[in-house]
Amino acid sequence: MAWLLVVVAGFLETGFAVCLKLSHGFTRLWPTIAFAAFALGSFGLLTLALRKLDVGPAYAVWTGIGAAGTAIYGMVFLGDLVSTLKIVSITLVIVGVVGLQLSGSSH
Repeated sequence: MAWLLVVVAGFLETGFAVCLKLSHGFTRLWPTIAFAAFALGSFGLLTLALRKLDVGPAYAVWTGIGAAGTAIYGMVFLGDLVSTLKIVSITLVIVGVVGLQLSGSSH
């Protein structure tokens, strides 16, 4: 259950990063409100998950999902540059995160 919380928190991190961009420096109301909601949800779920998980792997999974998800979202929906190197790098982030998660936790 704790890992599920980390995964959902990672997707919420993607949401808050995208909304941060869409807020244009907190000058647009609804993206700013969405940013705050996603951020609170993401940090809240991560906090709950850390009661049961080691901080290193959990944080790596959370940030890895957020980073990869944000990069993919940007390429698909926001017109960010798509390149082979970027796709390979995102894949390496995901592989690294999966490796950390599979390394196990003492709790």
